Amino acid sequence: MQLVRGLHNLRPQHRGCVATIGNFDGVHRGHQAILARLRERSAELGVPSCVLIFEPQPREFFAPDTAPARLTRLRDKLALLAAEGVDRVLCLSFNRRLRELSAAEFVHRVLVEGLGVQHLEVGDDFRFGCDRAGDFAFLADAGEREGFSVEAASTVELDGIRVSSTRVRQALDAADFALAQHLLGRPFQIAGRVLHGQKLGRQLNAPTANVQLKRKRVPLRGVYLVSTEIDGQTWPGVANIGVRPSVAGDGSAHLEVHVLDFAGDLYGRRLTVAFHHKLRDEQRFASLEALKTAIAADIAAARAHWRT
Repeated sequence: MQLVRGLHNLRPQHRGCVATIGNFDGVHRGHQAILARLRERSAELGVPSCVLIFEPQPREFFAPDTAPARLTRLRDKLALLAAEGVDRVLCLSFNRRLRELSAAEFVHRVLVEGLGVQHLEVGDDFRFGCDRAGDFAFLADAGEREGFSVEAASTVELDGIRVSSTRVRQALDAADFALAQHLLGRPFQIAGRVLHGQKLGRQLNAPTANVQLKRKRVPLRGVYLVSTEIDGQTWPGVANIGVRPSVAGDGSAHLEVHVLDFAGDLYGRRLTVAFHHKLRDEQRFASLEALKTAIAADIAAARAHWRT
C-alpha cells in the first residue's frame, strides 16, 4: 500500500482512482464493508483504490480537549487499511488552510485535480468543506458535472446494532469486550514500543513493560486481562492503563503490561496488547505496600482466568 502525505506530494501517476473519505478510526466492520465495495469498484474500473483520511482527525482539530479517544493511532490505522487491500492512502493535514477550503474548492482541488476520482463512496450523512457546507447531494451534483459517480455507503448493522466507532467506544467503556470484538472483527488492541520507565514494577514483584501510547486520550482506564504475541507465541498477562494515581507522575496515560512467566528483555520492541476482560477500575492506594497487595491479587486473578 502506498501512503501519500499531503496534496503537494500527489503526482500525475496518482490520478485516476476510486476513493472514499473518512476517519476510519478502528477500521471496524462497517469500514470493512465500505472497503470491500471500494475493492469491487476498483476491479470493475481497473483503477487503484484510495482512502482519504485526515491528521489530526477534524474533531481533534476543532476541540482537542473533548474529542473522542482514538481507537487506532495513524500507524495502526494504516496497517489495518493495508490488510483490507487498499492500494493507496492520501493523508491530508487538517489545518486552518484545509478547514477554510469551501466545498467547491475541496472537490476541485482534492478530488478532481489531485486524485482524478472516477468513483466516490461516502456516507449519506458525510459533510465537508468550510462550515460543513458540502454534503452528499453536493457531491452527487459535482460528480455529474465533473464526470465521477458517487454512491452512498450503507449503514452496517450486526444483530440490530449500528456499527460505528462511537459504538465501539461505548462497548469498551462498558468493558464489553465481546461486543467490541464483534463490531471490530478482531479483539481490541493497543500497539506501541516498550520504553524504559520508573522500574517501580520490579519493587512490587511485578515487572512491567511500559508500552508507549503516543496519544492524548485512551478509550480504556483500569486493570485488564490481556494477551500479547512475542516471537510468535501468545503470552497472557495483566495490564494497567491510566494515570497511575498511586505513583507520582506526569498525569498522562500509561500502559503497563505484566506478562505472566515471561523473563526476556522487551525494551525497544513493539508490542500489540489485546484486551479481554476488566478486573477493576484504577484506584489510588494509601501506600506502596497496599498497591503491591492489589497487584498481587490482580496477577492471581489473571492466572486463575487463563487456567480455565
